[in-house]
Amino acid sequence: MTIDDSMTRPYDEIDLSSRDFWSTTAAERERAFAVLRAERPVSWHAPAESLSFVPRDPNDRGYWAVTRHADIVEVSRRNDVFVSSDGVLFDTFPQDVLEASMSILAMDPPKHTKIRKLVSAAFTPKQVKRIQDLIEANAKAIVQKLAATGSGADFVAHCAARLPILTLSYMVGIPEEEHDKVAEAAEALLSTGDPVFLAGRNPVAVLYEGQAYLRELALDLAGKRRHQPEEDLMTNMVQAEVDGETLTNEEIAAFFILLCVAGNDTTRQTTSHTLKALTDHPGQRAWLMEDYEGRINQAMEEFVRWAGPVMTFRRTAVADVELGGRQIRAGEKVVMFYSSGNWDTEVFTDPSRYDLSRAENPHVSFGGGGAHYCLGNQVAKAQLKALFRELLTQLPDIKAGEPELLTSNLIHGVRAMPCYF
Repeated sequence: MTIDDSMTRPYDEIDLSSRDFWSTTAAERERAFAVLRAERPVSWHAPAESLSFVPRDPNDRGYWAVTRHADIVEVSRRNDVFVSSDGVLFDTFPQDVLEASMSILAMDPPKHTKIRKLVSAAFTPKQVKRIQDLIEANAKAIVQKLAATGSGADFVAHCAARLPILTLSYMVGIPEEEHDKVAEAAEALLSTGDPVFLAGRNPVAVLYEGQAYLRELALDLAGKRRHQPEEDLMTNMVQAEVDGETLTNEEIAAFFILLCVAGNDTTRQTTSHTLKALTDHPGQRAWLMEDYEGRINQAMEEFVRWAGPVMTFRRTAVADVELGGRQIRAGEKVVMFYSSGNWDTEVFTDPSRYDLSRAENPHVSFGGGGAHYCLGNQVAKAQLKALFRELLTQLPDIKAGEPELLTSNLIHGVRAMPCYF
C-alpha cells in the first residue's frame, strides 16, 4: 500500500459529509469552502451521510472534494478520466433508481453523445425563439394570478414553480391535466432527504411512487405519439434513431424523468433566490430597472451564479490522475462543489457582492463545460427574463420574505417563501 491509499489516507478536518453541514445556510457552508479553496482545493473526506433512505455502502472509503473553479472545470471537461456512468449524485442510490431517472446525466460517450444529439435539437436558440411568445404569455398570466392572490402569498407555489412546468409541458407534450402531478412527482425525487417535505412519509415509497408515475406517463405519451405524431419532444424521441435503432421505452422514460426534474427545479430555485436577492440588494434592482431590456442578459448570469441551484455532482476516476496537487486513484469518487466554485476569488472579484453588472461571470451553475453542460440553459434564461420582466413591472414593489430552505446536498432549494407587494 502506498501512503496515499484510501485505506490509510486521513480525512480532512473540515466536514462536508454530514447532514448537519447541509442543514446550515449557504453563507455558513461558504466559510468552510473558502478555507478549502485557499489551503486544500482538492481534499479527501469521509463518506457522505445519506440525506435520503440509502444506507451507507460498507465499501465506500470516501471521496475527493473539488472546491476550486479551475479544478471543477477540469473535471467537467475530462470525461475520459472522470466518468458519470458510476453515478453522479453525492448520495449513492440503488442502480435501478439511477437507470430509471438519470438518463444522459449518468452516461458517458459514445452513448451519451448519441442520445444527447437526438434531443438537443429541441433546445437550440432557434427552438427557444419558437416558444418565446408562449413563455412570455405564461409569465404574464402567472404574475397576474399572483397579484390576484394577494400580498403574503407563497412565492414558490404561486409563481416560481409555475412557469417551468408550463414550459416543459409544452415542449414535451404533457397534457394540462397532468401538470400539477408532474411537478409534485419531480419535487418528490429531489426531496427524499427533507423531513419537512416527507411529513412522516416513507422516503422509499415517496421516491418510487414519484418515479413510477413519471415513467407510466412517459410510456403513455410515447405510445400515443407513435400513432399520432405532434410537434413536440416526445415525438422526436419516439421517431429518433441511433445507429439505425430507435430508443427503447426505458431510455425514453428515463430521459423524460430527467427532463421533468431538471427542467422544473433549477429554474424554480433560481427564481426564488433571485427575488430574495433583489429584495436584499435594492440598489441592484434599481440598476436593472433603469434599462431592463439592455441589462437583463448580463444580470441573469449573476442571478444564476448567486442562486447556484445545483450544488454538487459526482464523477468517478477511471485512471490514476493528478488534480489540484493530489493523486487521485482509479475507482475513487470525485465530487464537484459548484457553490464553492462560484465564490472562487481567483475567478470572481468580490464574489460575496451581488453585482448584476459583473462583467466577467464564468459561473459553473450550468456545469463547468464539457459533455454534460446544461442542455436547457437557454430555455432557463428565456424563462427568467420573461418572468422578472413581468414581476418587476406588474408588481414593482414586490419583496421576498424569509425563505424556508430545503435540506439537501444536491439542490439549493427553497421550499416556501412569502412575498409582499
